[in-house]
Amino acid sequence: MAVAGATSSGGGEKADAAAWLAVIAGILGALMATLDISIVNSALPTIQGEIGASGTEGTWISTAYLIAEIIIIPLSGWLERVLGLRTLLLGVSVLFTGFSIICGSANSLGMMIVGRAGQGITGGALIPTAQTIIAQRLPREQQPIGTALFGVVAIMGPVVGPVIGGWLAENVSWHYAFFLNVPLCVALVILLLVGLPHQKANLGELAKADWLGIIGLALGLGGMTVVLEEGQRVQWFDSSLIQITTALSVVGFICLFAGQRFASRPVIKLSLLLDRQFGSVSVMGVVVGIALYGTSYVIPQFLANVSGYNALQSGLVVMISGIPSLFLMAIVPVLLKRLDIRLAVAMGLLFMGGSALLNARLNSLSVGHDFTDGQLLRGFGQILSFMFLSQAVVQSVPREDAGDASGLFNAMRNMGGSFALAGISIIQDKRLWLHERRIEETLNANSYTVQHYVGANGGLMPAAGQLEQQIMNQAYVMTYNDIFWLMGVGTLAVLPLVFFLRPLPKNAKPAAMH
Repeated sequence: MAVAGATSSGGGEKADAAAWLAVIAGILGALMATLDISIVNSALPTIQGEIGASGTEGTWISTAYLIAEIIIIPLSGWLERVLGLRTLLLGVSVLFTGFSIICGSANSLGMMIVGRAGQGITGGALIPTAQTIIAQRLPREQQPIGTALFGVVAIMGPVVGPVIGGWLAENVSWHYAFFLNVPLCVALVILLLVGLPHQKANLGELAKADWLGIIGLALGLGGMTVVLEEGQRVQWFDSSLIQITTALSVVGFICLFAGQRFASRPVIKLSLLLDRQFGSVSVMGVVVGIALYGTSYVIPQFLANVSGYNALQSGLVVMISGIPSLFLMAIVPVLLKRLDIRLAVAMGLLFMGGSALLNARLNSLSVGHDFTDGQLLRGFGQILSFMFLSQAVVQSVPREDAGDASGLFNAMRNMGGSFALAGISIIQDKRLWLHERRIEETLNANSYTVQHYVGANGGLMPAAGQLEQQIMNQAYVMTYNDIFWLMGVGTLAVLPLVFFLRPLPKNAKPAAMH
């Protein structure tokens, strides 16, 4: 059966210009969405200061995006059937840009969170639909080219995001990290109108939707995230907010599981998790999400709070992890044929866990180049883990469940990122307080060392201020070391799950990933 937009040339099919324009549109949309996952990371300290958010509250700027993506990714296939591919992409592209303008204009944390959640709920649909365009508009012989282009964007978007965001924050304004999406959207809309044919909407699908599951997914994940993010700050269940959101989360998950029982086509096919291989892949996906999103968030925070780096300098350090990813991407087809999946995933997890443990040995004099080895190791680890786990997802379920499995795997990985950011917020609060108190306990006001320090620094008041700053600095270093250590050990802890993986077929082709 010929692929729409393909023309015959010689012995095989070739995609025409309109088909390639559609593919470029899909990849451009995915680029916008993946860039905005991390474009705020390096500029986050600056943004927090300007909108009046604390370090703990600032994690919401990243978490809101990830949670919204988790909700929309499994719904993308259904929305495509309801609205048609072109209508869906035009709608989410325009809305994504509108929410980007809200983020760029934000002067409060609440306004920023609304904008970021809107970006996630619309941008999340841009990523799987890019894969759909490649599958629908390119003939089989040319699909590896489209998949490779998508893979480069999927990997490099989150990596170069902090650099672009950092450069704009330092040389223009952090607001333009979001306004950048306006010209990209204009180009995307033009490409979609030219490259994709209009499809008639099928509003009858609305009646068949798993509304219990959709509502449950939003309430369950949204409520759980609020509990994790805000619980520590408001003393957990002493707060009516936590009590209410916990109840909503429980109701949400009940609705989600009810949808599994009563819906003809559940929004997320959770029964797939009962498969030994797919369940193992999903757990590893959560852990990889924790390691990836957690480290890309913590490194800029350390460099800003301890090393005094600006947003651009922090972004350049984060970008180092993209170098091995680009190198390996070119030889992935060879690796898929030659390298046993169990060995590849084990190596990926070892590299990612090892990189976090390398970063757990920081001190107050650590600067950007102290992250180089860890970042290079992480880059090798993430491409091995992502590519082979993505391939395992496709191979571990029946062909008719491949779309559901891909959506569930991507949602699980993003959930890992959300858990990481919420967990970092809690750990940072608790460990920072603990380390400050422990350091203070070692300082006796009557000791010779303290008395000498006071005398050498101009008396009690000046010395007290400097000493407090030094205690805070050391406490930050110890806290970030704790976070890196936990991420490293947590990543290595799932290594035994690789034994549940089955070898890939010898003719395996790269599976699209996000």
